[in-house]
Amino acid sequence: MSITPIGGAFSDRSGRKVTTATLRELKLHRNPITCLTAYDYSSARLVDEAGIDMVLVGDSLAQTMLGYENTLSVTVDEMLHHVKAVRRGVKNALLIADMPYGSYHVDPKEALVNATRFVKEGGAEVVKIEGGEKRADLIRHIIDAEIPVAGHIGLTPQSVNVMGGYKVQGKDLSGIEQLMRDAVALDRAGVACLYLEGIPREVAAMITAEVSTPTIGIGAGPECDGQVLVFHDIVNLTFGPAAKFVRRYGDAAALISEAVHAFRADVRSHQYPSDEESYHLPKDTKVALDTVMERKRALRR
Repeated sequence: MSITPIGGAFSDRSGRKVTTATLRELKLHRNPITCLTAYDYSSARLVDEAGIDMVLVGDSLAQTMLGYENTLSVTVDEMLHHVKAVRRGVKNALLIADMPYGSYHVDPKEALVNATRFVKEGGAEVVKIEGGEKRADLIRHIIDAEIPVAGHIGLTPQSVNVMGGYKVQGKDLSGIEQLMRDAVALDRAGVACLYLEGIPREVAAMITAEVSTPTIGIGAGPECDGQVLVFHDIVNLTFGPAAKFVRRYGDAAALISEAVHAFRADVRSHQYPSDEESYHLPKDTKVALDTVMERKRALRR
């Protein structure tokens, strides 16, 4: 394979290592926090070299990388495989790993074991857990083991069956009250940051003003302390309709498709590989080989 540096003219690496303390400083000084998902070495390098603050190995890889219908099927071992790959590509960004469905829902001891695996085996610096105040005690338990935790409330994909689909949360007064309780509970539990997904802009603004932890929005409006999107969404590598909050910044699908079609066409028309793209024998070896072949042809006559 061809191995070349990536980043180049588009690299925006500041050389600073982002930590959980950095997130607090960014919120304090009202500097927006950037976060993107990554699921493999190459995308992780590109994201990190662009100067993104946080890289999230989301359980959304269940759909984007593994072709599952939703996030519920992905396992701890599958997640760890991708976290390890991303770790090799990330130098400066804060690396966050999603704990998948079932890895923390049954037993707090098992949850701690799984969280430890993401740190020790995967190289994650933070683990992310979905759920509000009902997860507060569990989150404290994991933080007590010196593992930072990111919270995630609102539209939590691992609860898709309970919610009856991917629906915006907090649209009525009782829903708003629950989101506020969830946010305050996780803030008091000591989460490193708080992901707010699929909630009204006004509610996200209230939460961001209320809690000391940095809020990271996805479909939660511009008042959050930071924003996250799925890497595949911003470059059009998904195969379904985009959510309302998704902004596409490039069309990698078209670029890749065009390249693949061009390769097929060149091979079928004998245009690839060319002589310049082929390796050749050294001249002396070529002369010797030609002599041998000529002798063989002469013997056949």
